Amino acid sequence: MVPEATAPEATAPDPAVVLPPLPDAPPLVPVAPVATVAPVKKDRRVLRAVLRWSAAVVVFAVAGAGTAYGITRMDRTDVPGLATQSDGRWDYPTLVKPPLPSGSPGPLVKSNTAGAHYADLRKLVLPAPKGAKADKTLAGDDGWLDRKILLAEYASKTDREALGGKLTDYGLRHIAARGWTMPDGTRTRIYLLQFDTAALADDMMSKEITGYSEPVYPITGEGTSARDEVFPEKAQVADLVVNPYVEQKPYGAEQVRQAYLSAGDTVAIVLQSRKGEALAVPFEQTVTLQSELLS
Repeated sequence: MVPEATAPEATAPDPAVVLPPLPDAPPLVPVAPVATVAPVKKDRRVLRAVLRWSAAVVVFAVAGAGTAYGITRMDRTDVPGLATQSDGRWDYPTLVKPPLPSGSPGPLVKSNTAGAHYADLRKLVLPAPKGAKADKTLAGDDGWLDRKILLAEYASKTDREALGGKLTDYGLRHIAARGWTMPDGTRTRIYLLQFDTAALADDMMSKEITGYSEPVYPITGEGTSARDEVFPEKAQVADLVVNPYVEQKPYGAEQVRQAYLSAGDTVAIVLQSRKGEALAVPFEQTVTLQSELLS
C-alpha cells in the first residue's frame, strides 16, 4: 500500500527587502500616464511651420528679384550711389548759359539770320570738369586766343600756313579757348572760332577743314583718322552740324579724337588725346555739352 504523499509544509514568503531612501533624494511623485498624441496632429503642426517658412522665403526671393530687375532697367543716373564717373563720364559743373543782351535772339532762332552769338563767346566755352588741371597756354590775352596757338595743333608747316590763310579769307573775328588734363592723362582742348555770319562759319567747316571721311588737316601726333561711325546720335544737339573723327589703329604713343561743330556764326573744335587710347565716353560727353552751350 502506497503511503499518501505528505504535503510539504507551507513556507512563508521571504519578507521584501526594503532599501532605505537615498539621502536628500526628492520624494517620488507619481507620473500620470502620458496620452498618446496622434502622429497626424504633430505632422500637421510641422507641415504648417514648414509652409510658413517656405512662404516667407518665396516672398523675399520675389522681392529681391524685383529689386534687381528694377535696377537693371534703370539708367545709371537713376540709381542712388552710382556716380556718373562709374561709366566713364566726367563730373562737369552745372552748365549755365550767359544772359543775352536785352532783345537779342539766340543763335539758332530763325529771326537771327546771321546766326550771331550775342552772348560773350568767352563764356560759352565749356568749363573744365572736376579734377582737371587747367592748360594755361589756352587762357589767351583777356580770354581771346592768338590764332598761332590753334595752328600749332596741326602737324605740318604747310598745313598751318594753308589753314591760317583760310581763317583770314573767311574773316575770323576771334578765338576763345580752354584746355585741361585729367588725372588719367586725357588732354582736352576746345577752340571756338567766331566769324561774321553763320554762312561763313558753315562754309569754313564744311568746305575747308572737314570732309566726310576724314579731316582736311591732320593734328600733331595723329596718324590716320576716319569718321567716327559709332558716335551716338543722342550726343548730337538738334540744328547743330557735328563731324566727329577718331584715329585708327595702329596709332602711336597716344590716340587722338576730334570733332568739329558748326553752330550759327561759330565753329567749335574739340580735341582729346590720351596715351594708349582716347576713351569714347568722355569725348562724346564733352562734345555734347559744348554743343548745348552753343545752341
